[in-house]
Amino acid sequence: MIVSGIQRRRLILASTFLVAFIASLVRWPDWAQSFRPDWVGLVLIYWCLAIPHRVGVGVGWTVGLLEDILYGSLLGQYALSKALVAFIAVKMHLKMRMFPRWQQAVAVFLMLLTSQLLVAWIKALTNQASTTVPYFTPSVVGMALWPWLFVVLRDIRRRAQID
Repeated sequence: MIVSGIQRRRLILASTFLVAFIASLVRWPDWAQSFRPDWVGLVLIYWCLAIPHRVGVGVGWTVGLLEDILYGSLLGQYALSKALVAFIAVKMHLKMRMFPRWQQAVAVFLMLLTSQLLVAWIKALTNQASTTVPYFTPSVVGMALWPWLFVVLRDIRRRAQID
């Protein structure tokens, strides 16, 4: 079976999300659990900024729904938060492309924080676990990782000629 160029690009795009899901599921030591970044959110933000005409709210909703299933959480909680992040990223993509990396990292921090606040609010409404300050640490870690993740994903996008 020969894979066409379009199928190969879609496969590469999907594989970046697959790697992000796997990285999200990897068990970290107890002391480092609160430092685990939102890999899926970071990859979603990158693709929404890079190719907003292909990756947007629908993809955000889909990957969020997959997160709901993988984590066994309330169905729709991560879907809603990822759709919101995708919406913000798509709306801001032209401005964010002009930002230097450090300003992009701050914007990514705010998007990830918005996602976490939405999930925390939904958990509070459903009487699930209360959130503490370490709950928001992944947003800071995601901000710190953004410049490197951006470079890696940009290189993948360029090599695969994803546009």
